[in-house]
Amino acid sequence: MKEKLKKLLENSYSPYSKFRVASIVVMKDGKEFNGVNVENASYGAAVCAERTAILSAIAAGYKRYDFEALYVMCDNDKIGMSCFVCRQVISEMFEKNKYVIAMNPSGEEVKYTVEELCPYPFSDEDLK
Repeated sequence: MKEKLKKLLENSYSPYSKFRVASIVVMKDGKEFNGVNVENASYGAAVCAERTAILSAIAAGYKRYDFEALYVMCDNDKIGMSCFVCRQVISEMFEKNKYVIAMNPSGEEVKYTVEELCPYPFSDEDLK
């Protein structure tokens, strides 16, 4: 997965921050969807790599809980972790026991369950 993510970093559109991020979601049936961060001059309109990958899977017909794992890589020595907007989407689409694996281009990685990453999720239950 490391090499796929490193290659995918090249597709990032990040002319403002110069902070490239790539993500791959793996579905329970083994299909993979790629995502990269896409920035915009209006910073609030930027989209993270994780959401790009997840939303691509949804657009292809996958549903909540069809997700097996999410991989993410930033192009620096630090291991970057998903932002809280992405964590909200992850907590909605993934089962609590599924994994988010973050790594750097050198191959160092951290692995968290969705429940560890999002211990206090905002969910449909909060809307009742």
